[in-house]
Amino acid sequence: MPKYLLRLLCFTLILGALPVIVIGSVSYTIASRDIEQKVRESNLQILHQTQMRVEQVLRSLQLSSIQYVNSPLVLQAMKKPMNSSDFQEIRDLTSGFNNLQAVTNIDQAYLVNLDEDWVVSMRSFGKLDDFSIRDRIGSYLTYTNSLFWVTQNASSAKESVPVSAGMGELTTEQAPTLISSDNVVSMVFKIPMMPTNVKPKGFLVIDIADTEISTFLSRNANSGDMYVLDREQKYFLNDVQQDGKYDTLNKEIDEMVQTTGQPEGFFSSEVEGNQVAVSYRQSPLNGWLYVSVVSLGQITAQSQKIALVTGVATLVMLCVTGLVAIYGSRRMYSPISRLLQFTKGLDSPVIPSARRQDEFIYIEEQLSTLFSSEKTMREQMKGQHVHLQEFFMTKLLTGKISEEDFRYQGELYDFPTGWASLGVLMLQMDTLEGTRYEEQDRDLLLFAVNNMVGELLPSAVRFTPVMLDDAQVTVLASELTDEVKLKEWMHTQADWIRERVVTYLNLPVSIGISRSYTCIGDTPRAVQESREALQGRVSLGSRIILHYEDIQPRGQMEAALYTQLRMIEDQLASALKQGDEEKTDTYFTQYLGLLADKKLHFSEYPVIMVQLLSRVYQLVQEQGGDVAEVLGEKASMSHLLKLSTLDEMTNWFRKRLFQPVIRFWREQEESQYMNIARRMIRLIEERYDRELSLEACAAELNFHPVYLSRVFKKEAGVNFTEYLAEYRMEKAKTWLQTTNLKISEIAEKLNYTNPTAFIRTFRKITGTTPGKYREQQR
Repeated sequence: MPKYLLRLLCFTLILGALPVIVIGSVSYTIASRDIEQKVRESNLQILHQTQMRVEQVLRSLQLSSIQYVNSPLVLQAMKKPMNSSDFQEIRDLTSGFNNLQAVTNIDQAYLVNLDEDWVVSMRSFGKLDDFSIRDRIGSYLTYTNSLFWVTQNASSAKESVPVSAGMGELTTEQAPTLISSDNVVSMVFKIPMMPTNVKPKGFLVIDIADTEISTFLSRNANSGDMYVLDREQKYFLNDVQQDGKYDTLNKEIDEMVQTTGQPEGFFSSEVEGNQVAVSYRQSPLNGWLYVSVVSLGQITAQSQKIALVTGVATLVMLCVTGLVAIYGSRRMYSPISRLLQFTKGLDSPVIPSARRQDEFIYIEEQLSTLFSSEKTMREQMKGQHVHLQEFFMTKLLTGKISEEDFRYQGELYDFPTGWASLGVLMLQMDTLEGTRYEEQDRDLLLFAVNNMVGELLPSAVRFTPVMLDDAQVTVLASELTDEVKLKEWMHTQADWIRERVVTYLNLPVSIGISRSYTCIGDTPRAVQESREALQGRVSLGSRIILHYEDIQPRGQMEAALYTQLRMIEDQLASALKQGDEEKTDTYFTQYLGLLADKKLHFSEYPVIMVQLLSRVYQLVQEQGGDVAEVLGEKASMSHLLKLSTLDEMTNWFRKRLFQPVIRFWREQEESQYMNIARRMIRLIEERYDRELSLEACAAELNFHPVYLSRVFKKEAGVNFTEYLAEYRMEKAKTWLQTTNLKISEIAEKLNYTNPTAFIRTFRKITGTTPGKYREQQR
């Protein structure tokens, strides 16, 4: 097979097969990821439903128990001693336990009076020591909350306790133990129900068997293993995971909850060498963790069918692509084959046959041999001659050629001979602002001007025009010896060039003319003089022709002028900090006007402008900004020194410096406002239940209250007092929906001095009273 045909076929195959493979892989990856995400979300939803079922029962039992604890019967019983003769009161207390059975099956419930040393359970009554539960009750004293849940393994030992035999008679028999199951979940109430470290008067303990709560857990084959952990990361409710299979996984879940603070989530992990998907959810009621572990193999099983279908489709498309590539490659190669057969008739014995393995190399060599001729070589030499002339002139202008070298090589390049005087014209573009050209066109325009000069001036009066840096330079040769006439002649040539450039290119340019000289070795000095003459544009304006003799230096800058400039600089800096573009433009216009009135020498302008540039740099650094990052590369000092006219400097300062600095200061100020507002909102969220005012925030954040009020109003849209009241009312709504707290208790938790003030604020914000709101929500 021909070499190029093989390359074309391989390239076509790759070009056609690569998109098919990529699309198939991406489609399968996206489908697998979506399936895995759906399964994870489904498992998390099942966990949520399981948690809601369990907590609904626990909350109902909790509310019923609170009513029982706060009933007059219990409150009166906790204030007096009791013995087995108080049969009626004991029976009333145990009846309350029986009422709790309506919510769920209770394994055991007992009321403990620590002060009077008696215990009433569902089936017995006696002293605290009679039941051997003093250690267990003592552990409850370490809890600070008035209501808490405890998961534990209880002893099944039976105690001998006094049991009522009826009508005040007592008999001693083997009493049933209070702990009737090995695995229970205990709901403990302190009496009175006040969260304090002071020893309570007693406890109400309700034990629920793990097996009873386990009935509410979801059993679904797709959800994998599901289990529950208590606050100490211990298993309960079922014994499937007691073998320690998921101990490492549970530690990972606990670290994730503690690190992120998120009560729910899912992630991938590894258990006994198998990849699993883990979903977890933490209960806000008692801190239990509901966990579901599903094998990733079980999740991805559904995506295997997608993989099979995708693979078959991709294979079919690859086969079709291969057939199309073979057919198309042969059709595309047919013109090359015909051209190859044609060029074989032009075969030359100097071309080795071994190189004909690549068709295009062979054709290229044949055509190169065919079109190389004496005319082509002559044109090439002519072009090289022009480049050599320009290279020689560049070395002359930069002082790299001596007079002896010039005399030897000058005749080779057809330079003028027999001159009486020489002079240098340097042309520079003033600005591209307001023209149809862009900055990237500068080099091309300079090249065009250089060609125009070569065509406008006859070769007898000029050396080869060249481009030097950002200027076009021409060395003029004249037979005139009179200085006045020579100056007029060079001015006429410069004006003719400038007029033609403006006419044809519509480009504003200025020309600097050096002093006349006779020795060719003084050319570099004359180039420097013409460049210095062009620098006079800073003070004299653009579109002019300047002679070196016309640029006369003046004395030092006056001290009064320096003081005035510094004062305007301060006003300009203040306007930049305020972000006021109008004032900035006004002060900068005054600054330039003052420089124009004093008619400074062109050499003093860069010094003054660099001083103003340094002041702008200082403003950026005061706000912690990086000058190069904020202003960009074109706002550097080196770029400023390249500007040659006052208009260019003016536009450069306004666009490259002032506008970015104003934008940077505004961004910094807005960022500071947002940070202050966020810190104030954080204080409200942390201290809403305490006395909080704008003055307290000002003391905390070290800002003036008026300033904080203005910033908060700007960022939050409302004032501080309104936001604090609305946040408190949102808390009140939550408590009204989820708790049975009294309205007075909610008012106290929100730091209201009396419920009336709370109700008035609640009605003002929500349009209804707290009581009506609770009824509507329920």
